Amino acid sequence: MKKPEEVLKAWIETVNKRDIENILAFYNRDAVLIPTFSNRILDTPVKIRGYFEKLGSNEELNVKLHENTVKVQKVSATVFALSGIYLWRLSVEGESLNFEARFSFVLDLNLQGAIIQHHSSQIPRML
Repeated sequence: MKKPEEVLKAWIETVNKRDIENILAFYNRDAVLIPTFSNRILDTPVKIRGYFEKLGSNEELNVKLHENTVKVQKVSATVFALSGIYLWRLSVEGESLNFEARFSFVLDLNLQGAIIQHHSSQIPRML
């Protein structure tokens, strides 16, 4: 069985390759995605596919993990919660921009499509 950190790193590598089919393979068919760059909750494979197809069309798409921020919590023998911070790089209207975001994943390593929940949001400015 893979470690949860290995699943996270493999997901990032796959996103960086813009490999939509293999990105989708990480998500369980009942997964919920609350994405970084959408105001919608995506709760079907079709909705999740549409989100990653749009992201994948961005040629500068890149995700970099801030490894020292990753926290792993064991929920059960095969279920883990991961949280941390990653940096997204995208081209917006021809300009390369960076977006730091916090994330949480819930993984069930017994399932094909281990991601059962994924939340990601841009880090807000401090007040």
